[in-house]
Amino acid sequence: MAARQVPWGFFHMTVPFHQRLLRAARVYRDTPQMPSRLAELAAHLQRDLGLAAAVKSAPDIQTLVAQGANLLHRLQDAASCCGAQQAQDAPAMLARGFTLGTSARPYRLFVPAKLPAAPALIVMLHGCSQSPEDFAAGTRMNKLAGARGCLVLYPEQIKSANQQRCWNWFSPADQRRGQGEPALIAGMTRAVIAEFNVDPARVYIAGLSAGGAKAAIMGAAYPDLYAAIAVHSGLACGAAHDMVSAFTAMRQGRTGQGNLTMPTIIFHGDRDATVNPANADAVAALLPGLEPAQTERGQVPGGLAYTRSVRLGPNQRPLLEQWTVHGAGHAWSGGSSTGSFTEPLGPDASQEMLRFFLAANRS
Repeated sequence: MAARQVPWGFFHMTVPFHQRLLRAARVYRDTPQMPSRLAELAAHLQRDLGLAAAVKSAPDIQTLVAQGANLLHRLQDAASCCGAQQAQDAPAMLARGFTLGTSARPYRLFVPAKLPAAPALIVMLHGCSQSPEDFAAGTRMNKLAGARGCLVLYPEQIKSANQQRCWNWFSPADQRRGQGEPALIAGMTRAVIAEFNVDPARVYIAGLSAGGAKAAIMGAAYPDLYAAIAVHSGLACGAAHDMVSAFTAMRQGRTGQGNLTMPTIIFHGDRDATVNPANADAVAALLPGLEPAQTERGQVPGGLAYTRSVRLGPNQRPLLEQWTVHGAGHAWSGGSSTGSFTEPLGPDASQEMLRFFLAANRS
């Protein structure tokens, strides 16, 4: 595999500072270019932290590497301390795994302190390069769902399945009921339902980016399992069938295949340069037989403007709710800066999804 080229600016993208330090330490330590890049890294860290010079001119690479390794260890210790209180305040999650045949995936499960007799379950699918913990922190879904007595399940993608930890939404083998990733996600969903006596009429699934595309796939493949879905900055199921068509769909937008029959809520930033906002309309187009849209515009106090459209289904109940966040990029709207890929100034997508989900019980 080609060595990772990681510009310093990468660490300033929507990631809290103590996490940037940890990522910098890990990435630079693990790359062959570390010796030649340590001086640059040290200069930036000295500037940001006010550290005394820790990496000085060295007569040879071995000395430079030794000094650099010591700096990185110091930075990791400091960064861990900076994040310790935040970790103490975060709701704890159970770490588990699920196996189906020869395939397996880890997952995290948030269990609220006060669990009702038949709780609701929300499945949250992270985006590329994210972990369940990162996604939970950025969306704040545990805190919001916990206040309503809801369980939250976070399936985790593994590097052996995708080097960037993306869900393989573009692979035909991972788009169909009963096989690949959909079977694994549905299987762990059913396992949690059985263990915690979840109300089967109140099981929902949401995702961001690749996770949003996978949530759309899960809605199309398992309408009997999920009562409603949420797609944030994602794509329509069937929008791609390989890597080439995936990048085309992400850049230009692409229609999907099949139908969505359950209530669907969509969030997308109109400045998204990673997944074209046209993909939000492609997801919406998979819901047939809707009434004309009822549209309202608003603005978060001190934040971003948005357009919210609601369309009723044949039963005159909301079947589609679509939010366009003006000025937002590829990020979870209203999220916390403690997680990656968030836009804190947007409307609270987690809160709106939770509201939408709990009003969409399957009868």
